[in-house]
Amino acid sequence: MGLGIDLGDGRTLVGPQLKHFFNSKDAANVQVLFADNHVLLGADYSYNQAISGARGLNWYIGVGPQLSFIDRGPFGNKTYFAIRPALGLEYKVPSAPLAFHFDWKPWWTLTDESDFEPSRFSIGFKYTFN
Repeated sequence: MGLGIDLGDGRTLVGPQLKHFFNSKDAANVQVLFADNHVLLGADYSYNQAISGARGLNWYIGVGPQLSFIDRGPFGNKTYFAIRPALGLEYKVPSAPLAFHFDWKPWWTLTDESDFEPSRFSIGFKYTFN
């Protein structure tokens, strides 16, 4: 459980996230991120693999759907559906219940204003329970 920050071209979004491992390799991550007049709900599946010789360091690859709710003031509200692949690194501090991640997470909007934004990244800080 921790804090996620989604940044790059466009808005920076910040909010809580939760990652749950089903086994040593398969995990799900859910998040609710916020920016001015913007709420993002996301869920991702990721395949995780330890990096040999680097205790606590894993690489992962994943994908998941995202919903963005944007308040455009007098121009109305807009909802966007996106698919977001992720490729990243996560470090679990071996002697503490802390983990950090950094990933490349491009944004592929599939709604009426379809768009691909490759310059998006996320970082996260987590408290771990095991």
